Amino acid sequence: MIGINNLKTEENSKIDIKKLKKSAIGNFSFLFILLGLLFFLSAGTIFYWEAWLYMISFLIPMILMLRYLFKNDPELLLRCLKRGETKSEQKVVKILFNLFFLGIFIIPGFDKRFGWSDVYFIIVFIADVIFILGYRFFFKVMKENSYASRIVEVETGEQKVITTGPYAIIRHPMYLAVLIIIVSTPLALGSYWALLPVLPMLVLLPIRIKGEEEFLLQELEGYAEYMQETKYRLIPRVW
Repeated sequence: MIGINNLKTEENSKIDIKKLKKSAIGNFSFLFILLGLLFFLSAGTIFYWEAWLYMISFLIPMILMLRYLFKNDPELLLRCLKRGETKSEQKVVKILFNLFFLGIFIIPGFDKRFGWSDVYFIIVFIADVIFILGYRFFFKVMKENSYASRIVEVETGEQKVITTGPYAIIRHPMYLAVLIIIVSTPLALGSYWALLPVLPMLVLLPIRIKGEEEFLLQELEGYAEYMQETKYRLIPRVW
């Protein structure tokens, strides 16, 4: 354990922590402001309590996660800030996915403005709780896998197959966390109509997973054996 901690400290010392903090805080602050603009401009009002509750549910776990990563695993935070995909087919999937993801943030505001949906408070509250649990699960997966990244890649000569924690049950727990966040968001924002963009995302997610697995089979040693041991990709006993 001492050796591992010393190694982690040595790796972290190579990173410009001050620059990383500035970049991370800037990125996440921009994201938070962008969410507010999407919600309140589309709604045409700041009196949109579902959006305020969602933003609080988003902000608190995000601050706790950033605090942990700054202190314990800045390399993981650096990977999470990467954006550019190298494989063209994954670029297309990611662009489409992000467009539909944008839809689940814009539609609820118009839904609020024109009164298309009537989502009960208790449903909104439960959806926020599920969202927070999804975010918490996302954080747990990230802590388990320090090689996690927003793009499909393998760290040359360094990366190994993670088989512990959630990875012992399913091969892509991070995507399960994303799925929980995606499905809960429209209802947390008080909109049934915003569930419509979720449907194509449920198709794109398996496409991305399959493409990622093809890449990992070629580039990551031991992944074929891991696939044999851990049968399910996303949902235990389903797929």
